[in-house]
Amino acid sequence: MSGLRLVPRALPSSIMLLAAPLIAVALTLLVGLAVFASLGQNPLHAFRVYFLDPVSDMNGVSELLLKASPLCLIALGLAIGFRAGIWNIGAEGQMYLGGIFATGLAIHFADGADAANAINAGGAWLLPAMILLAAIGGALWASITALLRAQFHANEILVSLMLTYVADLLVKFLVFGPWQDPQANNFPITVSFSDNALFPLLASWGWGWFDGTRINASVFITLAAVPLAWLFMERSFIGFQLRVTGLAPSAARYAGFGEKRMIWLALLISGAAAGLAGVSEVAGPIGQLNDRWIPGYGFTAIIVATLGRMHAVGIVFAALLMALLYLGGEAVQISLQLPKAISQVFQGLLLMFLLACDVLVNYRIVRQSSASSAARA
Repeated sequence: MSGLRLVPRALPSSIMLLAAPLIAVALTLLVGLAVFASLGQNPLHAFRVYFLDPVSDMNGVSELLLKASPLCLIALGLAIGFRAGIWNIGAEGQMYLGGIFATGLAIHFADGADAANAINAGGAWLLPAMILLAAIGGALWASITALLRAQFHANEILVSLMLTYVADLLVKFLVFGPWQDPQANNFPITVSFSDNALFPLLASWGWGWFDGTRINASVFITLAAVPLAWLFMERSFIGFQLRVTGLAPSAARYAGFGEKRMIWLALLISGAAAGLAGVSEVAGPIGQLNDRWIPGYGFTAIIVATLGRMHAVGIVFAALLMALLYLGGEAVQISLQLPKAISQVFQGLLLMFLLACDVLVNYRIVRQSSASSAARA
């Protein structure tokens, strides 16, 4: 008789590093067939509804891009920190703070305008100011984690995660309290943003392909962030320092790379990216702040960054895939009367298989006979 065992590789496998995400996606799809069959559905028909129908027209494609954009933006920021061994798990909360900071500016000028001018309150400078303030808000929230990690050696995973729940409660306090729209009949929402506080729809620029869709100019923030993140991670000296800090902390200290500086830098960048995702939501498809804004993008972006191998181009494709899983969950809920939460099942399967396949990056499977096993014992 023979068995299988894992043997450490002398060097990580570059082939498996690239193949692991593809294998994980294939296994997820395979198990997905069984999931749909167990729910009493025709697996092939369910797959068509889940993966093809949501992007069968331009409206579906625009929704895919609309959901992929904040996922990609947050994942790019997280990847910078993950490469340095800084595990920011609180991007969801940092996204909330970005939305809060942007909303505060938007409603300040909306409140200060009279009814006749409310639709154009603030001027053309308002949206750029909101974008900047959102990035600052996300970075400031992440700075709490950076301070506790750098000065007191607190675990950044726990700190950033717990701060997410604080940020969620802060949103609820504001929309139920001082920022609640007095005309909303006690619904926990702010006033609607003025036109100057909203990202313009691409259709309004005469782009006929996007007529009748919700896609807006916030996607250009992500389009700009992708090459900038690639240059920073792959071609800048600071990106090199962050990578060395994550791969070989002792070597980084010997080379004089300041550990505290790397912690602050990684967390501030990831927090700012999450804050930008926040303003792309509240000043984009939502158009206001409300207590139902719980997209979960900050947590899903962790899977996106991991699936994309911490590389800017890989993250783009991973974000599109995860956005498709979101849309597929909505599609099967409408067409097949299945729970929308099935998208979370697919996300969980994908993460589980990815972690399992990642073992083969540093280990290889070998066959051993029972005799050799007994000899080793």
